[in-house]
Amino acid sequence: MNHPPLRAAILGYGVAGRFFHGAFLAVDPAYEVAIISTSNPERAAQAREDHPGALIIEDPSDIAAHAPDLDLVIVCTPPSSHVALARAALHSGLDVVVDKPFAPTSAEGEALIAEARALGRRLSVFQNRRYDADFLTLTGLVEAGELGRIHTFESRFEWWKPAGERSWKAQTPVTEGGGILFDLGPHLIDQAVQLFGPVTELLAAVRTAGPAAGPANVAQLILTHSGGVTSHLTMSSLSALEGPRFHVSGDQGAWRTVGKDPQEAALRSGTTPDAPGFGHESEDARGELSSGADVIRTPPGTGDYGRYYRELADALRTGSPVPVDPQDSVDVLTLIEAAHRAPHPTFSPDRFEG
Repeated sequence: MNHPPLRAAILGYGVAGRFFHGAFLAVDPAYEVAIISTSNPERAAQAREDHPGALIIEDPSDIAAHAPDLDLVIVCTPPSSHVALARAALHSGLDVVVDKPFAPTSAEGEALIAEARALGRRLSVFQNRRYDADFLTLTGLVEAGELGRIHTFESRFEWWKPAGERSWKAQTPVTEGGGILFDLGPHLIDQAVQLFGPVTELLAAVRTAGPAAGPANVAQLILTHSGGVTSHLTMSSLSALEGPRFHVSGDQGAWRTVGKDPQEAALRSGTTPDAPGFGHESEDARGELSSGADVIRTPPGTGDYGRYYRELADALRTGSPVPVDPQDSVDVLTLIEAAHRAPHPTFSPDRFEG
């Protein structure tokens, strides 16, 4: 059955709006980018080039006036504005996707979910790292039992930014969703919970390291999952040498990989998601699998951020579940809040039981 394209508004046209949302919507016939909001003249010019048919507006809060011409609003502005913009779109009768972090607090996230439900609108969170090539490979290995009973999961996102963050990331406090744990935690924690289930205990160290002042730029979390797996999550923007992206150990073997999913680098270089081989890992990026006696290279994986929007289009048209339940993101926010309470990292798992 043929459907008219879903008319989407992208609020914010920085890295997220341009590369992680706009690039995939532009090549998906299920969508039409109708409106883009940015007050930055250079980004506005880029938006016109990328999406010639889109209306460019400066103020994202003006989106309510354009609601009759829209079906979907994608919120990828700085996190302090996520809740207000998502709420305005929901009350205008529109479905909403919110980039991470979903909200500055779990309470605000819970309230937004309740409002969407009361209004009969669909709400989802863009967890694109569920569609990373290496994570999809790891998910397949876990589901197939290739490593036996897993006991330890290590996951890292590390960069080298000794001068500190730029733009809004350099000034945004934790109370407004700032710092590395709000930036990268929604990815790493979400992946760990998707693989190994609810968390019953958390230990954390979150701090600012190096000469640059500003929000925390190093975070380490240890999560104990209800099934017994321990996740060690490391986030740093002050690491000149990266550790393994994943290192997973079980009682029958281990798997590790280095480097990051290729999609972001490809997008930043000007490659479009419909280009041949997009998202496909190089031979050098293949993971290593060992049962103790020898090491073999696992086949290259293929990342697919566009899958999120394909699944979303189906959900919006058929009423099936959205690709990412926003409650998952609220649960992650609860863990981020617990981590920020260190050095008193007592965590109550009550909300994750039952």
